[in-house]
Amino acid sequence: QVQLVESGGGLVQAGGSLRLSCAASGRTFSSYAMGWFRQAPGKEREFVAVIGSAGSTNYANSVKGRFTISRDNAKNTVYLQMNSLKPGDTAVYYCAADRAYRLAVRSYEYYYWGQGSQVTVSS
Repeated sequence: QVQLVESGGGLVQAGGSLRLSCAASGRTFSSYAMGWFRQAPGKEREFVAVIGSAGSTNYANSVKGRFTISRDNAKNTVYLQMNSLKPGDTAVYYCAADRAYRLAVRSYEYYYWGQGSQVTVSS
């Protein structure tokens, strides 16, 4: 069983930065691929970024070059550094854990989910 708790969301002006954190319980965190997804009002949940157990990463084209995903296995935490934020980045951001050895981009491939953290970017 893995529990995920996001933090670090908030309100920021366009062009600003935020860092989201996702703290995981459990002793097998290092073996999980960890992903970030987001869901804006009236839209489907969409993939943002993923980091594998070995540190490889993949990003959605919409955030590539602006967002960076990283992990600290000693702290059981995954991060999402978000720079050059745009109003279109406004959404609830979720972290998720995948037990398989892959860089999944579909939400149904993830087994554990956090409760979400609101990010609002004003213009």
